[in-house]
Amino acid sequence: MVFPFKSLEDFKVDISQDHELLRSAVRDFSENILAKYLEKGEKELDIPKEVKEKAKEIGLYGLFVDPELGGQGADYISLLVTSEEISRIWPSFSTFLLINWMFIYTLSRFGNEDLKKKYVIPVAKGDKIAAFANTEPSAGSDVAGIKTTAKKLSNGGYVINGRKIFITNGDIADYYIITARTSPPDPNARWKGISMFIVEKDSVKPISRIDTTGLKASHTAEILLEDVKVPEENIVGQEGNGFKYAVSAFDFARTIVASQALGVGQAALEKMVNYSLQRTAFERKLADFQLVQTKVSESLADLEVARLITYWAGTLFKNNKENEYVIAASLAKFISTEAAERIVLRAISVYGGYGVTTSTGLERMLRDLQIMKTYEGTNDIQRISAARYLYNKFIGYKV
Repeated sequence: MVFPFKSLEDFKVDISQDHELLRSAVRDFSENILAKYLEKGEKELDIPKEVKEKAKEIGLYGLFVDPELGGQGADYISLLVTSEEISRIWPSFSTFLLINWMFIYTLSRFGNEDLKKKYVIPVAKGDKIAAFANTEPSAGSDVAGIKTTAKKLSNGGYVINGRKIFITNGDIADYYIITARTSPPDPNARWKGISMFIVEKDSVKPISRIDTTGLKASHTAEILLEDVKVPEENIVGQEGNGFKYAVSAFDFARTIVASQALGVGQAALEKMVNYSLQRTAFERKLADFQLVQTKVSESLADLEVARLITYWAGTLFKNNKENEYVIAASLAKFISTEAAERIVLRAISVYGGYGVTTSTGLERMLRDLQIMKTYEGTNDIQRISAARYLYNKFIGYKV
């Protein structure tokens, strides 16, 4: 009945009144602040300083960080609630926050106390911007395939050389998490020999800003690391364990991406319903037509199924059920992003001729979703990952 999980206790969704209060506050911020800057920001390919400062004032950067490190001490579910509500208005801004959260999570979990104090606190307070640089021109889904090297110096420290691509915040970050090879790959375990470092902006050369299909205000860049000297104290965790740390960070981010898609799907459903009540055809409201009603009900089903699986995955993370969470996160990502895409396409069809204009915002939603389906592990990879994790961790058969 509950295969491959242990019991029905694994199928809880922990939502409290505190989460509802947070949702209401973030919705106010999104509707009253973000919405005013959305069109300008997407056109100018940037998030205005005023938006970042307001988010700083209400503590969004360090929402889940321990108070002693400059945060609010909220839980993982709070990140999902926040990401969903922000993405309902402006997904580019939720992506900006997501990368900062990834940086904070990785250092908080694997970094030592000195690294936490030096780098987590300013990012959690919103004083500094972070980036997570793993992807390379020849290594995307194949995390173990990175070519960037970090050679240990005889007098201490490392020198890093390599190129990273599709790095969110890559041309505006103050701090970067960089993965690099400290030893050649083992043919039988390619993931071994990768280490993780913190590099500051003065050592990183942005090569170019990448023009992406969606999330236009999000800065996506290619960066170069050329003879970058990094002190030994800037290695995160243990040398050679960087692959494991990076994978954990992607697992952390994956359900947040699913919540981004929920926000987009929610916005598209609201637009569809509202338009069907305003627009008339053949002297009847669109809402009176059965075909439109079918599109609305199918969209509602898609959205609520996606929401349940996303917050279920978030509850598993919150309750430290890591094996169960990894599968649920993969499921949540491809289910939620693809459900949102279907909702947007239905909304476009309900809008008719107006559906193919840019004024509705629907085409932007569709473009943004293509990136959500791709980053933090493509949907095709998530399908494979969930199956392999099931076989390996729950059945004991290595595939």
